[in-house]
Amino acid sequence: MIAIAVEAEFAGYMSQFADLRTEAGHAAVVRNGHHPARPFQTGIGPVSVQIPKVRSKDGTPVTLRSALMPPYVRRTKTLEAALPWLYLKGVSSGEMGAALKVLLGPDAAGLSANTVSRLKRDWAKEYDSWRDAALDDEPIVYIWADCVHSGLRGENNKLCALVIIGVTARGKKRFLAIEDGVRESTQSWREVLLSLKSRGMNAPKLAIGPSHRCKQRLPGSGRCHGFWAALEEVYPESRQQRCWQHKTMNVLNCLPKLSQQKAKAAIHNIWQAETKADAEKVFDLFITTYEPKYPKVALCLQKDRDELMALFDFPAQHWQSIRTSNPIESAFATIRHRTKRSKGCLSRDGMLHMMFKLGQCAEKNWRKLRGFDCLSKVITGVSFKDGIETTNPDQIAA
Repeated sequence: MIAIAVEAEFAGYMSQFADLRTEAGHAAVVRNGHHPARPFQTGIGPVSVQIPKVRSKDGTPVTLRSALMPPYVRRTKTLEAALPWLYLKGVSSGEMGAALKVLLGPDAAGLSANTVSRLKRDWAKEYDSWRDAALDDEPIVYIWADCVHSGLRGENNKLCALVIIGVTARGKKRFLAIEDGVRESTQSWREVLLSLKSRGMNAPKLAIGPSHRCKQRLPGSGRCHGFWAALEEVYPESRQQRCWQHKTMNVLNCLPKLSQQKAKAAIHNIWQAETKADAEKVFDLFITTYEPKYPKVALCLQKDRDELMALFDFPAQHWQSIRTSNPIESAFATIRHRTKRSKGCLSRDGMLHMMFKLGQCAEKNWRKLRGFDCLSKVITGVSFKDGIETTNPDQIAA
């Protein structure tokens, strides 16, 4: 496949010289064999590739510079993406070559400890450049925020990253922030949001994030009390939507196991309601049912009531995406299902750089937000009632 692609690239390059002739009427630019074959590491093993050579008969400078096989490149981009995965799973720089030989065969070369160290330095530069890039190219409509606990350890404690994902007016999801911070600190989240604001990010219409923890936290997630306080300071005009998945786990953790399944079904009936009025009725029924025997359960759900219901004021096509912080959860799920080897010590900078590379890989596979054509209406302030656009003031009031 690579050889066929290179030949097609060569044919396209030669087509620009089709009308160029010598004085004798012969083609001025012709094929002149191949460059020596060189090994190229791919995800299925090493492949030897030959790049065609060209020659000019009239002195015209010609050089085929393949975009598929640039000079000095010895591995595919998919293999480059595999390196941070291996590193995060606990394979040290010195063992990277041996690990890749198992995956790619005994001929894997050019992946010494020095090579991996150089790649890590490159990732650090990419990360620094990315976190300073301007964000005023297009408006951000929604953002998802969460604390990602990687399971990796630093010198004194476990490492955690503050992550924010946004969706643009065209429905494209993108990472906005992957920063180190104290999970429960308003100051840490304030610094992240102020940095985004200084880079030109507008106030999002809606922010989605975890609920306050009641008793135990959702596995793999941190406490994000500080995010909401920081959001109210930096972007006070942004609406807030508590994550229903986190809230459900918080509520169930306050109940005996025998009561959890029934309570879970009752909570699902709230956010699955077709209208806000129906959701309010089911919400009241849940409080009435559980408050006498389990007052902490009722309080856990009741205290975020308004923020849990915000989704009904946005397009119904977006409800599936904005009712939870799943975009962040799913993007970093693989980190949480790590091998035991990955529990080794890793610097905070190293963790952020690796998570940044993982984020880049995840972004390539993200689809546009469902119903992205409605985002322009959200930006312009069009009102929605129960997920349906409305311009009738009486209907909005009702």
